[in-house]
Amino acid sequence: MRFSSLLILLLVTLISCSDKYLAFTSKYTFKSVDGNPDYSDLNYWAAHPWKWDPSDSVPAPLRYEPSDSSADVFFLYPTTYTGKKRLKNENAAIDDEYINAKTDYSSILFQASVFNNQCRVFAPRYRQAHIQTFFLPDKEKAARIFDLAYQDLRTSFQYYLQHWNKGRPIIIASHSQGSLMAEKLLKEFFEDKPLTNLLVAAYVIGWPVPKEYFTSLKMCSDSLQTGCICSWRTYRKGFVPYYLKKENGNSFVTNPLTWTTGNEYAPKNLNKGSVLTNFNKVYEHTTDAQVSNGFLYVKKPKFPWSFLYFTRNYHVADINLYYLNIRENVKKRIEMFRKKQG
Repeated sequence: MRFSSLLILLLVTLISCSDKYLAFTSKYTFKSVDGNPDYSDLNYWAAHPWKWDPSDSVPAPLRYEPSDSSADVFFLYPTTYTGKKRLKNENAAIDDEYINAKTDYSSILFQASVFNNQCRVFAPRYRQAHIQTFFLPDKEKAARIFDLAYQDLRTSFQYYLQHWNKGRPIIIASHSQGSLMAEKLLKEFFEDKPLTNLLVAAYVIGWPVPKEYFTSLKMCSDSLQTGCICSWRTYRKGFVPYYLKKENGNSFVTNPLTWTTGNEYAPKNLNKGSVLTNFNKVYEHTTDAQVSNGFLYVKKPKFPWSFLYFTRNYHVADINLYYLNIRENVKKRIEMFRKKQG
C-alpha cells in the first residue's frame, strides 16, 4: 500500500511539472521582424556573457570554486522543439516563447553551465528542426530543414568571430541536434583552416562522429590533448536503440571518465559527480563507463529514486552524468592550451 501511494505521488508530481517552462515564457517578449535571428540583439542568444542567463548558474556545492573565464565556449544546444501540439512549422520560430523558455531552463541551465567555470558562454538561438525531422522518410526534405538550422548557427558563429572572439581560445560544445550542427561547423571553419589554432577542444556529445567524416581533426587520445574532439552517446550496457542498429560501430567514442578512446573499463569511483534533475545537488559515483561498438555503455545509474528509472537510453543525461568530470577536463585542456601557446 505504501509503495502504491509513493508511485501515485510521483505520477502526480510529474504531471504537475510537465508544463514547468510555462512559468518562464513571460521573459521572452521579443518578436522577430522577418522571422530571422538578429545576432546583434542579445535576445537571440540563449547564453551570452553580457547578460544574465541560466548558463551563469552554478550548482550549490560548487559555488566557491575558483573561476577564470580565459576562453570562450560556443555551445549548440539540443532539440527542444518536440511537442506535436506545437508543430506549426518544420523549423522552430526564433521568437517562440515556450521553446526559448524550455531551451534556457533545460539545456542552457543543465548543460551549458558545465563550462562557466573557465569560459565565457555563447549559445545562439537557432531555428532548430523539429524532433520528427530525424525520422522523416523524405531525406531531401529533412536536409532542407536541417540546413536552415545550420545557416542560423553559421551566421551566429561568424558574428561571434567578427565582434567578440578577438583571438581568444575557443571550445565548441554541443549535444544531440546541436552536435549534428557542430560537426558541420568544425568541418567548415576549423578543419585545415587557420582557426584550428584557437581550438582548445570540441565536445561533440550525443551524436555520432563517423570515422570517415574528418580528415585532419582527430579524436582526443587523453585528458590533456588540445585541438581535438571528444564524443559519446550513453546507453545501458548491451542496449542498442532500433534506429542505430545499422551503424556497426562506425563512430568514434570518448570515455569521459578516462578521456581515452579504448575499451578499458572505468569504474564508477572515477565519476566525480553528476548533476541530474535537481541542479543544486551533486551525486558522486553514479555510474561507470566503457566504450564498445560505437557507444558508451554504463550500468544503471545510482541516485535517489533511481529504482524507478527504467530506461536504458541515457541520451538526455550524456552530459549530466559526467558533469564534474567535464568541468574539470575543460580546465585542464585550457591550461594545457595556454601552456602550449607560451
